[in-house]
Amino acid sequence: MNLNNLKALLFNLIQPVLPHHLISRLVFRFTRLKAPWTAWLIRRFARAYRVEMAEAAQENPADYPTFNAFFTRSLKADARPVDADEKSWVSPADGRVSQLGFIQSGNLLQAKSRDYRVDELLADGSLAESFLNGAFATVYLSPRDYHRVHMPCDGKLRLMRHIPGRLFSVGPNTLAGIDRVFARNERLVCVFDTHAGPMAMVLVGAINVAAIETVWAGLVTPPAGKQISDYHYGADTGLNIELKKGQEMGRFNMGSTVIILAPPGVVMDEHLVPEQPIKQGELIARVAE
Repeated sequence: MNLNNLKALLFNLIQPVLPHHLISRLVFRFTRLKAPWTAWLIRRFARAYRVEMAEAAQENPADYPTFNAFFTRSLKADARPVDADEKSWVSPADGRVSQLGFIQSGNLLQAKSRDYRVDELLADGSLAESFLNGAFATVYLSPRDYHRVHMPCDGKLRLMRHIPGRLFSVGPNTLAGIDRVFARNERLVCVFDTHAGPMAMVLVGAINVAAIETVWAGLVTPPAGKQISDYHYGADTGLNIELKKGQEMGRFNMGSTVIILAPPGVVMDEHLVPEQPIKQGELIARVAE
């Protein structure tokens, strides 16, 4: 066993006993400090992780009042062109395609030889049936990536569900070594009605991911309490949220993972393979003819 594998094994062994939420709340406070060394920290981070600052709307680290403002930075208007094909679905974020494929017997692939169930992920067996024989894609956002999340297609928001849970890392070593990470971690499920049928976007929290926001509700996590919370939208509620393909829908305040669940009839792009880098706005799936 090499040194990197040993480090990964030890990290996975200690993760279950780490105070996930305490660590993440401390990160939440630290990344919002307005300090004289903020610009220095951003420069060091950008250099270490090879962040493409030339793409950012504000290229100068000194223009960000806090580290979180830098981490959730916006990009220049032309930095992420959106695939214009009416039948295309696009990547919701910059990152790496961790896994993708068909939803088989209600199961999703987390990593090689490790899967989990849609009904666990959504905390709803009835809702999970909408995606039987559909498709999924998991996009992992690393620290260097752009951390705003955008719509894969046009959609009308039907449900937002916050599901409390653990905050395991969502890095490749953890996914390969710990079962059912996405179904155990704190997460935000957003269900949209689209022309192709229902579409779910699951924003998964992770250790150091101190907060998740949406454009319609603002800061959703960290919440108070440990119960699942549902928020309903639509004409009958008086809360109509309609977003276009490529439009921002939320953001991670530190890196994490987005999972897209698509109904039958939407097929993931055949040219994509696990571990492939992808940019927000690039083709990720297509509505079948």
